[in-house]
Amino acid sequence: MTAMLTRPPVPALRPFVRLLWAGFTPPSPAASAVREHVLPTGCMHLALRWAGPPLHLFHGPHDAVGYFPGDAVVGGARASYYAKEAGAPGWSVGAQFEPGAAGALLRTSAQDLAERHTPLADLCGSSAIALQHRLQEQPGPAACLQVLEAWLLARIAAQVRGLHPGVAAALARLHGGAPVQQAVQASGLSHRHLIAQFRDATGLAPKQHARVLRLQAALAGLQAPGVPAAGIAADAGFSDQAHFTREFHTLTGVTPTAWLRAAPAQRNHVRVG
Repeated sequence: MTAMLTRPPVPALRPFVRLLWAGFTPPSPAASAVREHVLPTGCMHLALRWAGPPLHLFHGPHDAVGYFPGDAVVGGARASYYAKEAGAPGWSVGAQFEPGAAGALLRTSAQDLAERHTPLADLCGSSAIALQHRLQEQPGPAACLQVLEAWLLARIAAQVRGLHPGVAAALARLHGGAPVQQAVQASGLSHRHLIAQFRDATGLAPKQHARVLRLQAALAGLQAPGVPAAGIAADAGFSDQAHFTREFHTLTGVTPTAWLRAAPAQRNHVRVG
């Protein structure tokens, strides 16, 4: 996107929403021939298009047709990348969710939304359709962000449960770079019980979440000028360079060298031709 507006939500939403965003992608003659890999972040996302063609996704590298999940979708947390059409013109608005948001805002488990895109109307019914209509009436992205924010505030469950303390403790350890076993110990739960609670809140198992965090640390390192690849691998928690290259390709669909060559403006959106 060449024009992007981002901001944090109002305080009441911050336990559930990390970021609100709106952006515009201008028309591009070659856009329909170009795909991009959207890399895993460990988070759920909400995206609504209010002008332009719908989101065009592909089941894999050999899928020449793809599919259209709709104009308003929830992208569940993923353990690897997915492929979409790059550069489709139009306006869109959305949110990046925190762990626990699925239950608080969408009345479901993050595990039920993981590894796929779900039409928002399937989760929220007529409320989602009304939201799309409101967005289409707005004069620009800032107004759309206000409409989306108000809709999310109204969605907060009256008896919302906070994040399970064991999951919160495990997440804190994982984001601090600790191995999964230390996160399990910090949670105070059995490994099996933590996996169930963790999937319900985030959509991923702790080990999958840790893999995505290592990838994100590596991407940040690759963006830093002058840092050798061996240092990036070690700093991100990979056992060696071979482990780094193998994991990077599994999670992104490209090699570290190909990612650097693509020089993505947004590090989690890499064009693949």
